[in-house]
Amino acid sequence: MEIEFSWFINQVISSPVLLVTVLLTLGVIFVNGWTDAPNAIATCVATRSIAPKSAVMMSAVFNFLGVLVMTLINSTVVMTIKNMVNFGGNTGDATVALCAALVAIIVWAVAAWYFGIPTSESHALIAGLSGAAIALHGGLSGINGSEWVKVLYGLVLSTLLGFFSGYLFTKLTIAICRNMDRRRTTGFFRGAQIFGGAAMSFMHGAQDGQKFMGVLLLGVFLVNGNDTTGNVELPIWMMLLCSAVMAIGTSVGGYKIIKAVGMDMVKLESYQGFSADIAAAACLLLSSIFGIPVSTTHTKTTAIMGVGATKRLSAVNFGVVKDMVLTWVLTFPGCGLIGYIIAKLFMVIF
Repeated sequence: MEIEFSWFINQVISSPVLLVTVLLTLGVIFVNGWTDAPNAIATCVATRSIAPKSAVMMSAVFNFLGVLVMTLINSTVVMTIKNMVNFGGNTGDATVALCAALVAIIVWAVAAWYFGIPTSESHALIAGLSGAAIALHGGLSGINGSEWVKVLYGLVLSTLLGFFSGYLFTKLTIAICRNMDRRRTTGFFRGAQIFGGAAMSFMHGAQDGQKFMGVLLLGVFLVNGNDTTGNVELPIWMMLLCSAVMAIGTSVGGYKIIKAVGMDMVKLESYQGFSADIAAAACLLLSSIFGIPVSTTHTKTTAIMGVGATKRLSAVNFGVVKDMVLTWVLTFPGCGLIGYIIAKLFMVIF
């Protein structure tokens, strides 16, 4: 089954609840482009391999392609997010929880952006949904522990794989280019970094783009009384809409995150930026194929840390790292609490 654009517009016009749900979802996608998607192009912009505006356009195109291709190959990332909580078929409660989680993401991500700290909207979504489910159920009965385990696996996997793959890819690159002319390799790696940024954007779409388009689709079905999207395919128009909103978000506020990730944490040369991009993209590809929802933010930033560690640990600015890690750790309780409070508030209002 495919959702037609005209049907979608009619549904939004006739249902105020759906209108709010769609606006909140697009708001989260905008914030994702604002605070998360810039991670994908941070290194190639930081090393001046590509101009920021060109990088944003490239990121938009490859985010869209990532959603399209990976959804056709494997859409289990979306289903893992959906199955985090259980509302027993009560679509009204599920809609309230979804909207509360979306508000939590926007509040948390904007606060982190203010301090120039990249956040994981994926984990913010999970935490917000869980907090809302606790509010609606009055306890932990609505939380699916088996799905939560997948998220914890993904968190550990993205962190460890990101760091060690960044370290190993950089060492491998150094070994291969040891006897080459430095001037020639610098020119090559500037071009190769554009490829690396495109690969990271593609995988960002495959992971985060797929998640949030799945959330938008789920919101449409919940408002219409269905608690599952079944075998419905993500329509092309929805992919284009969400990719465009994400690109606008990146162009509006992305440079603050690009500076924190690509410049402040580790001073990168072109070959190091290329190594970080390829390492992170490979980790995200592996996770997407196995349907494990991981954070593109965690993967990319830890890959950059691994690159910095090939010089010496002191090459990594641990002041910036500490702020990032603290934000990651606080995402679960912080967004969970916001989701809980907003869900309680929605229950009173509606």
